Order: sequence, then C-alpha cells, then structure tokens
Amino acid sequence: MKLAVVGATGLVGNVMLEVLAERHFKIDELLLVASSKSVGKHIEFKNKTYTVISMEAAILAKPNIAIFSAGGGTSLEWAPKFAAVGTTVIDNSSAWRMNPDKKLIVPEINAAILTASDKIIANPNCSTIQLVLALAPLHKEYKIKRFVVSTYQSVTGTGVKAVKQLENEYNGVKGDMAYHYPIHKNAIPQCDVFEPNGYTKEEMKLINEPHKILDDYSIAITSTAVRIPVVGGHSECVNVEFENDFDLNAIRTLLHNTPGVIVQDNPDTNTYPMPIYAKGKDAVFVGRIRRDFSIPNALNMWIVADNLRKGAATNAIQIAEYLIDKHLV
Repeated sequence: MKLAVVGATGLVGNVMLEVLAERHFKIDELLLVASSKSVGKHIEFKNKTYTVISMEAAILAKPNIAIFSAGGGTSLEWAPKFAAVGTTVIDNSSAWRMNPDKKLIVPEINAAILTASDKIIANPNCSTIQLVLALAPLHKEYKIKRFVVSTYQSVTGTGVKAVKQLENEYNGVKGDMAYHYPIHKNAIPQCDVFEPNGYTKEEMKLINEPHKILDDYSIAITSTAVRIPVVGGHSECVNVEFENDFDLNAIRTLLHNTPGVIVQDNPDTNTYPMPIYAKGKDAVFVGRIRRDFSIPNALNMWIVADNLRKGAATNAIQIAEYLIDKHLV
C-alpha cells in the first residue's frame, strides 16, 4: 500500500497522520505532499522522519491512494492528474462534492455505492458528516420531511490562522485576523463567504450535501452557521420533522445502535454532548433528545463532533479502509 497525504503540513494533514497511526493503517510507503513552499520540510511519523515532496514527485510515484486536504483549487487542479496515473483520490475539499459524477461518502451510510472505477471520491463537509450520521437511521425509520440546523462551529474549521487569532485575542496580543471581527468572547454568524441568496457557502453545504448522501432530494432543509470561540469541535442544534410519529426511547435506542454514534442524554445528571469532551475523539455525540411540541412528529436534538477527526481526517481514512477491505484499490 503506497499512500500519499496531500496537504500534510496543514491542520487536517497533521490530524490525518495522528489518525493513521492510531488506527494502525497498513502503509508500505508513505508520501507526504505539500505546496512548493513546504517541499523539503521534515515531518515525524511513527518514529520515522519523512521529507515533504512535491505534487509532481508524488504523481511519478503512482500511489494507490492519495488523501487530499489542500483546498478546493488544489484539488481541482491536481486530483485528476493523480487519477490519471491510477491513484484513487479521497478529497477533503468542497471541489468535487456536488459534482454529479463523483460520489460523496460517509462510510457508515453509503460506502456500498463505491466501485473500483471511482478514482475521485469526495469527503463531505465536516458539519454535514456529523449531521447525517445522526439523521440517517432516523430518516430510514421515520422519513424526514424537513429539518432546521443551526451550527456552532470551532475556529479549527477555518484553519491555523483562526486558531492563532483566538489565542492572540485571549492573551491580549495583536496579530493577523482570520475573521472580519474578534472571535474571543464573540459569536460570528458567518462561516465562509456569502452567496447571492444571502446564505453562506457553509450553510449551502448543509443544505445540498445531505440530499446527496441520503439520496433523497425531497427533504426540506434550512440552515444557519455560526463561528464561536471553541477549539474542540462543531456543535449543531437540529430540529427534525418526520412523516411518521416516533417514540423517544426508540429514537435513543436507534441512535445508540448506530455505528459511530454515542448517545449522551440524561437531563437528571446534566449529561449532554459538548465540544470540550468531543475533542480528539472519532465518535459523533448526540443528546438533548426531546419532542418538539409545537408541531406533530417533530424532534429536537444536539449533535457534537470533533470536526478535524470524524469531520475530516477520520472519515477520509475510513473511506480508504473500506476501499482496501473491498479490494477496490
């Protein structure tokens, strides 16, 4: 197994290497790839030092799998070049997600649609992954008519510059700004840029991607995405309206039995998901499960996950593991 990690020097790239080590991913040859300004840098992985190489050098090496976490523009330019030499690309950016010819995969939900001919596979948006992992079993059982999702997103979703901005503001240090406004002691109702319809790109991802992953375009979806001064992960308040009625205990049991989901839901002991506990973990945590009494067949719940792990690195690596297990690479 010859594996390339493209964007190895970035925030997600670093987590990718952590997750590869933790999951004992079998690698015969590891290629760490980054932009020209990072070529020649050294990175430690499992007590061995690797030298960062260029895109061109990685393509010449013809890896079996290349996991990209280097931005949409980079993916659009380079993913087809890797695919052309027979490499299967798993891409973390938004570049290919809504392309009708590319599959958008959360392994627990729809990995079975993958084939050996899929040479560019899209990894969903971090907020989408945790959302659909909790919603998929409920949709299958009760059929979702509509849901409203409001996110409370970690600065890690923006990147290193945003993490540094929060640290600087906390310590009273002036520095580069990742956002238009201070993030410390603040909540910014803008994740990514605004679209002509008044929604941000992040909000539109939360609307468009679940349709594709759940393979149901009849679901009505609306969203609001907010950036908050948190490092541990993304939180989501979700209001779901079903076609069929449900029992709350059955909902909890269904979620409890869903691979990758952990239910934390006990008001008597103040037990509920929080990013401070999700940080560094691969599970999606669900709590505050309660009926919405304002309309029939409706539910409220709170979903939290580490956006750099299940929301990015872990999901991509799980896709790679599936491809290997099913002999698709």
